[in-house]
Amino acid sequence: MTKLNVKQKTEKMVLGAIFTALVVVLQLMGSFIRFGPFSVSLVLVPIVIGAALCGTKIGAWLGFVFGVTVLLSGDAAPFFAIDVLGTVLTVLLKGTLCGLCAGAVYSFFKNRNIYLAVILSAIICPIVNTGVFFLGCVAFFLETIVAWGAAEGFKNAATYMFIGLAGGNFIFELLSNIILAPVILRIISAVKKQ
Repeated sequence: MTKLNVKQKTEKMVLGAIFTALVVVLQLMGSFIRFGPFSVSLVLVPIVIGAALCGTKIGAWLGFVFGVTVLLSGDAAPFFAIDVLGTVLTVLLKGTLCGLCAGAVYSFFKNRNIYLAVILSAIICPIVNTGVFFLGCVAFFLETIVAWGAAEGFKNAATYMFIGLAGGNFIFELLSNIILAPVILRIISAVKKQ
């Protein structure tokens, strides 16, 4: 292995560790910012940036850490009461896949334009995160989701899932990713050049 390869590998490991710490801290802090009964996932921005700078594997790792932090923080408590295994599978899968997909999209588009690549990654990350959450709701919690929706005055589970459970979170995550990820990536790239 050449000195350049060792330096690049070390840089990715250090950045991966820094982004891992950011994911944990931001998720724990994000637990205090809520839309309805669920907290906002502030961690998607460092997941996207980590996936862009360090690759798909680190993106998947950061998403997995996000999922573990959600499970340990109590954010998934309402779902644990319904189905423990379904909750663990849904939360870990949505986190891991959002990081993996963000990294894959960035890798696919980075040779065309890195800012287009990071914007598309910033878009796909919350789509996968929310999409897998919806799939988990249908697979493991549908009966309860229907009851929760009816209690809130929604006529069907789909409307409740989109508006009551995830609508505000998704829009916030999507907009914050699209705005912040390219700016932060540009700043980090400028600092690395110096």
